[in-house]
Amino acid sequence: MSDSYSSLGQATAIPSIKDLSQPLGSGKGWMKFVGIMFIIQGAITALTIVGIVIAWLPIWTGVLLMQSASALERAQLSGDSDALKESLGRLRTYFVIQGVLYLVGIAFAILYVIFFGAMFASMMKNGTFPH
Repeated sequence: MSDSYSSLGQATAIPSIKDLSQPLGSGKGWMKFVGIMFIIQGAITALTIVGIVIAWLPIWTGVLLMQSASALERAQLSGDSDALKESLGRLRTYFVIQGVLYLVGIAFAILYVIFFGAMFASMMKNGTFPH
């Protein structure tokens, strides 16, 4: 039996690339908007001395979203499976970056609580905490 038939002998519809990309493609305008906002955020961040060091990150994520939306648009218009794969790959990279940033943020928050908790406890123990 061929792949286009189910075990009951009935023909099954194989979705096209255009059909598969439609749910994500309906949000490509938002992807572009968020991408542009990340790029603007990175440009504004780069205006500070410390910001120059980290400004590449929001710019990179913004570019990834813009490239993903453009590849998704190509996939929708032409039915190009490679464009859909490119779009999903860039979107995956975006989510990996965001996940790593969240983990780093959580780690910093935990260190912050430990550091200031220890400092507060030390101040309470020594009696240097103002009443």
